[in-house]
Amino acid sequence: MRHLLTACAVSCLLAAAGLPAHAQVPPPFAPPKKPSAAVMAQSTPAKPKAQVQAQATAAAPGADPNIQMSTVAGQGAAANTVQRINQYFNSFKAMSGNFVQVDPDGTRRQGQFYLLKPGRVLFEYDPPSPIELVADGRSVAVRDKRLKTQDITPLSATPLRFLLAENFNLARNANVTGVYQDDVFATVVLEEKQPMVGTYRLMIMFDAKTMQLKQWTVTDPQGYDTTVAVSNLNTTDRPDPMLFVINRD
Repeated sequence: MRHLLTACAVSCLLAAAGLPAHAQVPPPFAPPKKPSAAVMAQSTPAKPKAQVQAQATAAAPGADPNIQMSTVAGQGAAANTVQRINQYFNSFKAMSGNFVQVDPDGTRRQGQFYLLKPGRVLFEYDPPSPIELVADGRSVAVRDKRLKTQDITPLSATPLRFLLAENFNLARNANVTGVYQDDVFATVVLEEKQPMVGTYRLMIMFDAKTMQLKQWTVTDPQGYDTTVAVSNLNTTDRPDPMLFVINRD
């Protein structure tokens, strides 16, 4: 359960899957033209993998004229989108703000996050959740403040690392499987296969005009999604580095 939280949150930008025993990275299908209904309104239960795959087939690249990737002109547009996203992500070293997380069963959680490149992030969940997720550049710890316990996972084994890299370069990232853009969102899909576990997908969505980070979704090998939407972003103030310390004693 906490491993799920790690994969999700650390599927971020961040996100932790929180508590249900299944949840994490985004589907490889074309992005919606509106923010995730689960985050912006009220979420619906997670769908089985077969149903998700059917939807992905129906919305595959090229099926929607707004998705720019299948033609030569589209490839040029996708390259431009990648460049703009890279420029945005590399324009800041720190970020903080609010987040809302929607788990596969529709449970909503929220709180504040603090990010400091490279490799450091803290997700503080509002009460009554006792969960806190912190990455210190090497590891990710999911803490239960009520039980005073924590589970530690290498940062390199989580999706979070994509968002916490010091030099963000999608053009050189072999995990990128799709780049899409319409008049609302620019979306990047990354995919990673883990031995004995399966394939995880991470879908990161940006504002099409400003390229500001909006949300990301992690889909686990069973096809369950966890979505995190961020708001009130601050890239000016530098968080206290002590926020990201993991006590391993």
